[in-house]
Amino acid sequence: MSPRSSAEATPVGLLFDWDNTLVDSWAAIHHALQVTFTELGHRPWTLDETKANVRKSAREAFPELFGAAAARAMEIFYATFEQDHLASLTPLPGAHALIEGLAAAGYRLGVISNKQGRLLRAEAAALGWDRHMLVVVGANDAAHDKPDPAVVDYALAGGPLEQADRGRLWFVGDTDIDLACAHNAGCTPVLLRAAAPGPGEFADCPPSRHFPDCGALRTYLRGD
Repeated sequence: MSPRSSAEATPVGLLFDWDNTLVDSWAAIHHALQVTFTELGHRPWTLDETKANVRKSAREAFPELFGAAAARAMEIFYATFEQDHLASLTPLPGAHALIEGLAAAGYRLGVISNKQGRLLRAEAAALGWDRHMLVVVGANDAAHDKPDPAVVDYALAGGPLEQADRGRLWFVGDTDIDLACAHNAGCTPVLLRAAAPGPGEFADCPPSRHFPDCGALRTYLRGD
């Protein structure tokens, strides 16, 4: 039998996306966007539009959406979001067991999200997951956000995984932005969502593996 490739080998660490990968915070995100769109005279998105369009960090997406009013849009959005994001934060099914189980099994874990870093870390602390994470990196922490590889370089710098084989670092997320970031940084891209990739859906950044939910990923890595 030939040796397994680095993409097939057991990972030494996992870097997770946050929203819609480990947690559901769509209610707070959608409400804050509705308020922002309305106050700036734009048609508010539906919830389906929010889920389909929220990919980039605000510092990259808002200039495209609001032009010269981007700075004001960010003020409105974050002021609204902070009012209730912790109260409405909900772990996805199996996410708590996944994080607790992988940490207990000795996997090195981290989070890289396009949610603002300060808010992301508050959410991780509220769930008690911060104690299991080597790094919790969000938007504006690094020079560039996902899918730029700079955010992975920033997350790993000075830590125990800095010199690790990037192919044995799994970058786990639910969108093309996450898979592209994994490819750009040399990590193994792992898709975590209910639907399998559609034909040609991720042509430029195909996942090496797909898991339909947190439980399936935990079972695979722990052999439960």
